Amino acid sequence: MSTVAKAISLLEMLGRGEPELALADLARHAGFDKATTRRLLLSLMEHGLVEQDEGTRRYRLGAGLGRLALMREAQFPFLRTAAPLVEALATETGETVHLSEYSRRGLITVHVVESTKANRVSVALGELLPMHATASGIAFLAFTEDRIRDTILAGPLPAFTPFTVSSAAALAEQIAAARARGHSIGSQGFEEGVQSVAAPILGADGLAIGTIAIAAPQVRVLEGDIERYGAGVADAAHSIGERLVGRRSLPERRRA
Repeated sequence: MSTVAKAISLLEMLGRGEPELALADLARHAGFDKATTRRLLLSLMEHGLVEQDEGTRRYRLGAGLGRLALMREAQFPFLRTAAPLVEALATETGETVHLSEYSRRGLITVHVVESTKANRVSVALGELLPMHATASGIAFLAFTEDRIRDTILAGPLPAFTPFTVSSAAALAEQIAAARARGHSIGSQGFEEGVQSVAAPILGADGLAIGTIAIAAPQVRVLEGDIERYGAGVADAAHSIGERLVGRRSLPERRRA
């Protein structure tokens, strides 16, 4: 693992679970010795990406990350553009709506508006969504480059529930169906008892840059809801794409 990768792994640990962690805990979870962990933390602190509490001596994420996020958002306002539409869709449906963006690491959740109902689906910010097991992933694969889709189809396809797609042929069928209708439908592939729909957000080149999805407890999804939710995510995704690239960004429905 490179030095940069090690440093990023520490940032990710600090971004999950407890807001502050001790040096020993970080070293243990990362699998690094304390000297290496301290050296990496000092370097991150120099750039404001990590802070240390003077009293507890524990480490937390630094304000420098926020500065980098603002710089990135100023250049490509994905979150600022999409957030109002995510919130409006959550209000309209009463269910959890989440926004994901693609990077080389995969499809990552960047904004979540959870349902206000007691029985709801929770989605973690920063979660890496498995392409083959989520509605978001399948919607993305339906409108991405062939090389990305082919890599996922080549496997492995780990099972998260008894309902997870387990073969390339079955996954290809779901991708083709999503491409034909303009949105995907997921049923318990990543978490049992969860029904979801998702649509791709397209960039200027017509390829997916992210997704917007609705996730609901399966017991609450009634006849006709899936079609209504599918239309909702598709319309929201089109609006986000239009605002980002300055034109109506409609998925091209192609035959498999």
